[in-house]
Amino acid sequence: METYEQLKLDNQLCFPFYAISRLITRQYQPYLDELGITYPQYLVLLVLWENDNLTVNQIANRLILNTNTITPLLKRMESMKLLTRKKDKTDERRVMVQLTPMGSSLREKAKCIPSKLIESDETNERQLEMMKKFQQQLLTFLNAMRDAADS
Repeated sequence: METYEQLKLDNQLCFPFYAISRLITRQYQPYLDELGITYPQYLVLLVLWENDNLTVNQIANRLILNTNTITPLLKRMESMKLLTRKKDKTDERRVMVQLTPMGSSLREKAKCIPSKLIESDETNERQLEMMKKFQQQLLTFLNAMRDAADS
């Protein structure tokens, strides 16, 4: 009789990542609702707060997204007056993305979000230590996966 052990949910590498991502994103939601943005929009803003005036491709690469995924997101954010998109003067194939004053001002309002998540009533010291270690491990794993995909 053939077994399907490899098809059990608990044996899938992707499921714990997916589930943790969903749970963490859910914790962000009340804070992002206060800002009037979604989690993907928050990620775009994080990238632009680090380095403003990037190309669509640079943002997509940083977030590990395809340009056809990020373009509708950027259009929506532009309609919300959080950023502008303009063709590059030297190369019209490139679209430059820049924060508006409104998009820049959200940085001040958002700066407390990471600490609020860590300091929540539901997070104890043991969980905090685990999260910090896990984050470092995940970043190492992410960079290895990214390097493998690029080669």
